[in-house]
Amino acid sequence: MAGAVGSNHPLNATPQQQLQQHQQQRPNLAIAAAPSTGEQPIPYNWQATKTTVKERFTFMFNNEILSDVHFIVGKGIQTQRIPAHKFVLSVGSAVFYAMFNGGMATQSAEVELPDVEPAAFLALLRFLYSDEVQIGPETVMTTLYTAKKYAVPALESACVEFLKRNLSSDNAFMLLTQARLFDEPQLAALCLESIDKNTSEALSAEGFTDIDLETLCVVLERDTLGIKECKLFTAVVRWANAECHRQQMSPTPENKRLVLGHALKLIRFPLMSVEEFASGAAQSGILTDREVVSLFLHFTVNPKPTVEFPDNPRCCLTGKEQTIQRFLGIETRWGYSGTSDRIRFTVNRRIFVVGFGLFGSIHGPADYQVNIQIIHAEGGTILGQYDTGFSSDGSDSTFRVMFKEPIEITPNISYIACATLKGPDSHYGAKGMRKVVHESPNGGKVVFQFTYAAGNNNGTSVEDGQIPEIIFFT
Repeated sequence: MAGAVGSNHPLNATPQQQLQQHQQQRPNLAIAAAPSTGEQPIPYNWQATKTTVKERFTFMFNNEILSDVHFIVGKGIQTQRIPAHKFVLSVGSAVFYAMFNGGMATQSAEVELPDVEPAAFLALLRFLYSDEVQIGPETVMTTLYTAKKYAVPALESACVEFLKRNLSSDNAFMLLTQARLFDEPQLAALCLESIDKNTSEALSAEGFTDIDLETLCVVLERDTLGIKECKLFTAVVRWANAECHRQQMSPTPENKRLVLGHALKLIRFPLMSVEEFASGAAQSGILTDREVVSLFLHFTVNPKPTVEFPDNPRCCLTGKEQTIQRFLGIETRWGYSGTSDRIRFTVNRRIFVVGFGLFGSIHGPADYQVNIQIIHAEGGTILGQYDTGFSSDGSDSTFRVMFKEPIEITPNISYIACATLKGPDSHYGAKGMRKVVHESPNGGKVVFQFTYAAGNNNGTSVEDGQIPEIIFFT
């Protein structure tokens, strides 16, 4: 019959037979399809080895197969020529869609990207082709930049999450600068929080002196830095020295003041003790003679004259206020004759002491005047003190007396808690504990070790006496 199809016609063959006949008819297909760039031949029927769309698109990543655009990425000897596919890029990025399909679409087969790092661009393409995130410490910032440039928010979020997981006091300032540059407010807030909690360590890191002036001002404006103002000033002088070198200026006091600009007015010199100011900032040459004189007057006379620098405390306290009680019992009749009650202590982690709990009168309601201090046990330096008072109701409760500013306590260093009371006989603590372990609400334990403070002591010891409570934040 005319038009009949024979049994050997390809249409009567099974799919497997058709494929074999097709391969026999095109024995050199794999070689013919190979690109002319000297690369490996493209395997024939590679599609059959990929069971999902994701596998097929992943195979196309950084592959010359069907590529219809090439990117010349980077500059200088680092330049790479990377193949890509307009369709895949347009589906994954509005920027690429406009580049290839918009009214001003490029007709060029090559697109130059000198501002993008090759590794970051490959990370972007890998994500667009396969949903795979491949970033590391060395490439995360450039990949974040590239993800923002080409409007790929999912990859951008992955970069930010990576940075959050790897945030530490050592890199907080570097990441803060990048977060501000890339307009990542959530990451910037986490960096600032890390700086608040570990201010000394963050300021000691190499990245601190590399920040720009605007970022420095953002940090100095904060009320939550956990550091003494004299140490903060020392770090700022280090930054000014580095900035002078960057601007190829001699690091003279005059030039340091010049590069600091408005940042100098953000340092809270009134928070320093007169001794700290006299031995540090007053001799730095950065302040004018008029500023030095006005600050000395602020420290030494009453009423205090106004100064050009802020004096509101830096509240470096986070979380909840915590209190440890070092006595198990309470007794009566502890007298006062002008001598200080003292107890020596160490802690296992960094804390900020804000005050003490003290015992009050055994004779009914009474008022007390008290000077409280924290003293560095080895050098005898007074780290903080305050003259205050409290009213006792006659009960055996403790009564709070608070320092004007929090006092930083460093792990494994001996300190002396000191209270000099003026008032009637009071209750006192008994059955004292040499070691008190306190579970912190934000995780971890604070371990206090108490020992006798020798010297001019009104009698307080580990076993009994005053200063039953230490009030602190972690």
